Amino acid sequence: MKFNVEQYVVGPVATNCYFLINEDEKKAVVIDPGAAAEPLYQKIKDKGLSLEAILLTHGHFDHAGGIKELQDLCKKEGRDVLCYAFEAEKETLETPGLNLSSSMGFHGEIYHADVFVKDEEELSLAGFDIRVLFTPGHTPGGCCFYVPNQGICFTGDSLFCSSIGRTDFPGGSMSMLVRAVKEKILTLPKDTICYPGHDSVTTVEDELHYNPFLS
Repeated sequence: MKFNVEQYVVGPVATNCYFLINEDEKKAVVIDPGAAAEPLYQKIKDKGLSLEAILLTHGHFDHAGGIKELQDLCKKEGRDVLCYAFEAEKETLETPGLNLSSSMGFHGEIYHADVFVKDEEELSLAGFDIRVLFTPGHTPGGCCFYVPNQGICFTGDSLFCSSIGRTDFPGGSMSMLVRAVKEKILTLPKDTICYPGHDSVTTVEDELHYNPFLS
């Protein structure tokens, strides 16, 4: 399969939104749409893509903010696009004090996922086999999406280039996050490309060598 990953920086805290594109079938999955639903939707249309699903690495406002608007735009063309999130993230999504929307000058937003997934669950979306990796610590239900056949992993705010996610937000835990990243991400093949929720792309090998939080 010919595939592509496109990155778009969206919202007030420079969140990475990704398109995982099956170029052969012109299908796509969006990971963490953030707060830029309309321009993201327009990019999907301009590229002639069919949006098959929305994946959320966690429920903070800067990652989940564009879900409903993006779904509504797709619905206008007669397509229901489901949003997937980890089963332990429901409370974060639906509670403004936990999804941080109430502390960022918003009126307090509530977000919803349509499908709640489990650890190690295998999803088949847009022609990709996608494995759910439970990586709590930044939030109670944070997760990553590993695409083994393509050698890539979307790590959200669990793992960054030479860093890890903040754990001082409600529900955070440094010990849980470090353990999850070591057990779930750093055990992947070393050449796995990691696409984080903020900042630069990295690899498992680079994080094994250079990440000071994981030594």
